[in-house]
Amino acid sequence: VATERCLLSCSKVEVWKQWYQRRVRGGGAAGMTKEEKVKGLLDEILERLPEEFNMMEMAGRTEDRSPYTVVAFQECERMNMLTSEIRRSLKELDLGLKGELTISNEMESTMNSVFLDRVPGNWSARAYPSVLPLGAWFADLLLRIKELEGWTTDFALPNVVWLAGFFNPQSFLTAIEQSTARKNEWPLDRMVLSVDVTKKWKEDFNSPPREGSYVHGLFMEGARWDSQSGMIADSRLKELTPACPVMFVKACTVDRQETKNMYECPVYKTKERGPTFVWTFNLKTKEKPEKWAIAGVALLLSA
Repeated sequence: VATERCLLSCSKVEVWKQWYQRRVRGGGAAGMTKEEKVKGLLDEILERLPEEFNMMEMAGRTEDRSPYTVVAFQECERMNMLTSEIRRSLKELDLGLKGELTISNEMESTMNSVFLDRVPGNWSARAYPSVLPLGAWFADLLLRIKELEGWTTDFALPNVVWLAGFFNPQSFLTAIEQSTARKNEWPLDRMVLSVDVTKKWKEDFNSPPREGSYVHGLFMEGARWDSQSGMIADSRLKELTPACPVMFVKACTVDRQETKNMYECPVYKTKERGPTFVWTFNLKTKEKPEKWAIAGVALLLSA
């Protein structure tokens, strides 16, 4: 259900992603040379790539320097670095394909990546961990930019935050702790996060919570979240990474943290796990936590 809703709300991006993948596979490109095919793809990417965020103009629109606003500025700065590199490298490659510049090793590497539907190395070095092919990766990039554009219009925290849409999701989760600590005059070094999994999806929320944040875009691997019982449950057959409902993430002091019947579930950016570790969310369980630890149960920010 969650996946279907996401596809409906992002239909334009999805249509482009399908078009791109058909082009990469060769659909409608009979008789085209590698260079012609790459030229068509880079033109399409450049046409759809939005302008960079105007940081000076954004700074003039708000005097608020809350932890959330600081995160928004940091994310926009990192997005600018990425989109700037995409635009620079593709324009350079375009000149090379036209014969106006000598094709360098870097340009040839970018050309090969675009042709093979892979993210060029100089882009991924400035981006976030991802295992997506280039067409899906760029569609995902457009969604991330759209999310930032919506947030920075008035710097009001979105009703539900797409946690996977951040370069640095840790900074947003830390901002929840900082914001709560300031508001209640609690010591920051005593703050921890508390996570309640709701029974609702993104579209069901009309406003953000008074404290903390609703977050979406998490998937569970090795088990599933059972909304009826409000606990972790065994996976269903063929459901490898089922989507989780919206989670309510808030901060409290460590002495108020609920630890009984909880599984300390690691959160990762991708299936590669390891260096993509983000945080640990305590999730309710009826079974012994060891069962889920042995099964390697984790939350992922991308299915």
